[in-house]
Amino acid sequence: MEGSRLLEVMGKLDKKEIRELRKFLSSPFFNQREDVVQLFEFIVEWVFTLRATPAKERAFEALYPGRPYDAQQVRYVMSWLLKAAEQFLALQPQLSDERRQKIELARAYREKRLPKHFRQTMQQLNRLQQQQPIRNAEYFEYEYRIQLEQYAFTASRKRISEHNLQDISDNIDLAFVARKLRQTCFLLSHQAVYKRDYDFGLLEETLDFVSRKGLLRIPTIAGYYHCYHALKGFEPEMHFQRFKDILLYQSHLFPSDEARDLYLLAINYCIRELNAGREHYAREGLELYKEGLRNEMLLQEGQISRFTYRNAVAMALKEGQLQWAEAFIAEFRERLPKEHQDSMYNFSLARLAYVRRQYGQALEHLQRSEYQDLLLNLAAKTLMVKIFYELEEHDTLESHLDAMKVFLRRKDIIGYHRRNYRNIIRYTRKLLHLNPHSREEVKQLKQDIEAEEILTEREWLMGQLS
Repeated sequence: MEGSRLLEVMGKLDKKEIRELRKFLSSPFFNQREDVVQLFEFIVEWVFTLRATPAKERAFEALYPGRPYDAQQVRYVMSWLLKAAEQFLALQPQLSDERRQKIELARAYREKRLPKHFRQTMQQLNRLQQQQPIRNAEYFEYEYRIQLEQYAFTASRKRISEHNLQDISDNIDLAFVARKLRQTCFLLSHQAVYKRDYDFGLLEETLDFVSRKGLLRIPTIAGYYHCYHALKGFEPEMHFQRFKDILLYQSHLFPSDEARDLYLLAINYCIRELNAGREHYAREGLELYKEGLRNEMLLQEGQISRFTYRNAVAMALKEGQLQWAEAFIAEFRERLPKEHQDSMYNFSLARLAYVRRQYGQALEHLQRSEYQDLLLNLAAKTLMVKIFYELEEHDTLESHLDAMKVFLRRKDIIGYHRRNYRNIIRYTRKLLHLNPHSREEVKQLKQDIEAEEILTEREWLMGQLS
């Protein structure tokens, strides 16, 4: 068990982490066993150079040449190395966080009654804090800890002076509010897809506190506040625009991972609104995609997710920006994870060809890849539905709809998507068997399609009726 876990952990380390872990293991403060260092080097050679999984017997032979194989000893040394690697991973954030180190150093100087060193450290710490460009919950948390340390020092000196208790209270409030609103936005986003019920706890009190204290002046709080109201549908247009403005013009106040999450919240909101028939959100979403790609907020370690790639193309096609879509498809193909490059590239080219009414090319692109991803598979099948219908290949379309219905029944697909694709099948069949000369039938079908809550192909279906 330790062996497989150790190899999994080691296999996820990058080159820099390998170098740092080597130094870590060489320090007698963290490790005093030479066989642990030797096992580390042995695994590095096998995993990163030979690209193979070493056997325990071979590891024992490399560590203890000439000794008879002892399985228990191998397990021991693997366990020691795993423990050291886990300690290294746990310490890394602290070792790279200068503010955290300064706070702990100030605490140590205070406890050892070295006031001069304490004051010097606090001066350095306050300078570091003010130099931080980011003003998120973590910033207020650090401000709280700094103020708390200052209070503990002042109180311990037993001097009659005004304490900073109000600053301590204010900053812990700001940290809580920022975190509470952020978590609420993620709960709402998740709830919209998975239809889960959540207890939002102190949310109402938090929203009231933001209003009473005028906290919308703080962009990192205002961003989540407006995001929440947009997601809940309270004056959504106004709140979405304010949320988007903060993203486009003040995202530098958030750490990169948090800014990326905000971009995804905003984009997912646009997608949901677009699916609900509010077409102008294609323009809003595409603007967010373009900016998020320009500033690389939507990239992780230089890679683009298949969802971002697919949806950016969809938004561009919806807005009629075909040249941008074509350039994007080619430019970002190599930035996709390797396992998704061919399928996403060919599917995107198929969609582009379909919009250009190049149906033969679209079908060729769809047939060039295997679609292992369930939702991408269904999207490809839906594109084929539209092509067969527009080519008036009705028999082929009937067979395709039957196969698609069986596919839906056999696969484990979450409720929102299952309902959507069932509706696409159902309304396409109604379209096929519609008497176009009956005004009543046409009118009724239009009303049914418009009233359907979940239907991503609403616009296409209405277009065929027109």
